[in-house]
Amino acid sequence: MKWRPACYSSEVAIRLQLIGGGRMGEALLGGLLAAGWALPGELAVVEKIPDRRAELSNRFGGVTVTDHPQQGADAVLAVKPDDSASAGTRLREAGVERVLSIAAGVTTAALESVLDEGARVIRAMPNTPALVGAGAAAIAAGRHATDNDLDWATSVLEAVGTVVVCEEPMLDAVTGLSGSGPAYVFWLAETLMAAGAEVGLSPDMADALTRQTLLGAARLLAESGEPPADLRAAVTSPGGTTARGIAELEARGAAEAFIAAVVAATERSKELGAT
Repeated sequence: MKWRPACYSSEVAIRLQLIGGGRMGEALLGGLLAAGWALPGELAVVEKIPDRRAELSNRFGGVTVTDHPQQGADAVLAVKPDDSASAGTRLREAGVERVLSIAAGVTTAALESVLDEGARVIRAMPNTPALVGAGAAAIAAGRHATDNDLDWATSVLEAVGTVVVCEEPMLDAVTGLSGSGPAYVFWLAETLMAAGAEVGLSPDMADALTRQTLLGAARLLAESGEPPADLRAAVTSPGGTTARGIAELEARGAAEAFIAAVVAATERSKELGAT
């Protein structure tokens, strides 16, 4: 039997529709529901793949899951960059006037060009820890977006993490730091696990210790509010083991390498945005 999206009472108005039911769209949907931002019947997901629609419908009971945009409802654009123009055209046809885009590298001007004149666009750069409710996102207003629109976009993305507001040109730097940053941390985790094995730990032990060390350090940094330099100094006794390790990192240019990585990712973001 051909699967058809469930129909729900028209008495409940759709407050927000997520255009794209991929990992980020699903994470945001789950976060909005968990945070009580909206009732299930006030949310919709627009997904073109039938099997994926079925998965989302089964997981999120009461949420409208369909293959076409809802008339006039605010939208989060969570599609691949190459699909953003066609998705924007469908939103225009549905009379959508406010869009929060998390499509990587797609400028507000590009979206405004396919939406109705005067449509309010907010562009965001989230990161993958949003999948576990611990994301970091920056948002920037398009030509017609107001402070109220920025507040609305902030409320949406705060369901899955922290949000800061910046000017749109700064989103390339945000991409280089927090957008790509999780990959740098995962790379560091791989390296620490390999180092653990090098000094004699079993793979399982190195894995467990690395994961908990990174988690604990991140929580201490976030919850203490202390500068990272002070936290580092508290662990680094003069002449001790940590001091020896830090000296080796400095001698091998680890700090310069991380700075270079952020700069390179920022430049690549600029290149992609110009194409």
